[in-house]
Amino acid sequence: MKVKNHLLPVLSLGMMIFTACSPKDKSSSTGWDYNNEKNGGFEVVDYREQETGPGLVLIEGGTFTMGRTEEEVVHDWDNMPRRATVSSYYLDETEVANVHWLEYLYWLNRVFGTDYPEVYRKALPDTLVWRDRLAFNEPYIEHYLRHPAFKDYPVVGINWLQASDFCAWRTDRVNEQILIREGILRVNPAQVNEDNFNTDAYLAGQYEGLVRSPLKDLNPNNDTRKVRMEDGILLPRYRLPTEAEWEFAAMGLVGNTVYENVNERKLYPWNGHSVRNPEDKWQGEMLANFKRGRGDQMGVAGRLNDNADITAPVYSYVPNDYGLYNMAGNVAEWVMDVYRPLSHEDASDFRSFRGNVYKTQVTDDEGAIAEKDSLGRVQLREVTEAEASTRRNYQKADNINYQDGDEPDYTLYNSGTSTLIDDKARVVKGGSWKDRAYYMTPGSRRFLDENQSTDWLGFRCAMARVGSPVGLGGKKR
Repeated sequence: MKVKNHLLPVLSLGMMIFTACSPKDKSSSTGWDYNNEKNGGFEVVDYREQETGPGLVLIEGGTFTMGRTEEEVVHDWDNMPRRATVSSYYLDETEVANVHWLEYLYWLNRVFGTDYPEVYRKALPDTLVWRDRLAFNEPYIEHYLRHPAFKDYPVVGINWLQASDFCAWRTDRVNEQILIREGILRVNPAQVNEDNFNTDAYLAGQYEGLVRSPLKDLNPNNDTRKVRMEDGILLPRYRLPTEAEWEFAAMGLVGNTVYENVNERKLYPWNGHSVRNPEDKWQGEMLANFKRGRGDQMGVAGRLNDNADITAPVYSYVPNDYGLYNMAGNVAEWVMDVYRPLSHEDASDFRSFRGNVYKTQVTDDEGAIAEKDSLGRVQLREVTEAEASTRRNYQKADNINYQDGDEPDYTLYNSGTSTLIDDKARVVKGGSWKDRAYYMTPGSRRFLDENQSTDWLGFRCAMARVGSPVGLGGKKR
């Protein structure tokens, strides 16, 4: 049974965005009227709440103990317990499923397939991950991704780079649909090559689209205008969650909290120390999809213990207290972070993340944003050291190796010689259908090269929460 989100529902976008301030509203700084075209037309919208994007659940942030919650059987000592705080954010209710990836592939082929077929080919999952030299898995190669019987199963064979590209594509499709829903753009099924909706290109004035009803511009020098960031209509980017965000959401301690006291710490995303359901009605049933033991993927015929030989549909098993499905078992999941074994020692205790590479938009000699590329995307480049030379908070673009022991002439992490860890090693969280129960504890962590993929690894998307961390304009629940 699907658990309702513990937070109150938000208002619809149409109700909250276009309730403009009355002309009598004045600036508390200058005394000038807002939204008055007679005095220049500076606009301030009566924005109340961020819309919850498709597929997302609001995760109210807070402090928690990040790291291992049971004996570390592999003795890597790379997830020592430490206190951390995450801001509120949104996370996908389920893993990204095969049907979502097929929608993505269809769009890429329709838009870029004729002139840029390599874009479509780059997004194809590696279906050969199912091969095992001592097992017959060829049917999964042929059927798992595309057969409708598997459409609601989590997509696998996806590397970290492909997952990140999907998040960027999803951002643009969701924002385009919002503009169509609000009557600003018309549906344009004939988009091809660089003539496709891209959020950054739209905001930079480099994408027009089929305009249905532009917004009235209160600037007396203009009649109409496009949507701006200040309107609050467009959503923030979909992206992979950070390791801290994923672990916080998987734990779901919000259901164990009374006032400011966490009454019971969890080992798994559910209460208790067992992997079976203790409730009378479902007593003994497995709470996740994992490998119980050698040669036991699903139990005994007639009484299958988790009812899944490989993966299971994304809405399987009991969700945790945030309403998230399969935060333990089914497939392990990519997160944004670059892996370091001592991240607990050098990461920030607020919104911790390793992997920042700061970029900025490419501009011409006059400072104008450069023309979008052949795929319709705004061009980006890394911040130069000269541009960051006067900053106090960073001095260069690439901060992946910050405070991890690397020096200009010495690389601590030299993949292939002294270690398998390098700047392309990404953190993998959670257990899978192929793992024992140990990896289902949210604190467990592994890593894999961002170019590699497996038959037990998938992902889900996240989104930043802007404004109040609790919803409904900051009002108390």
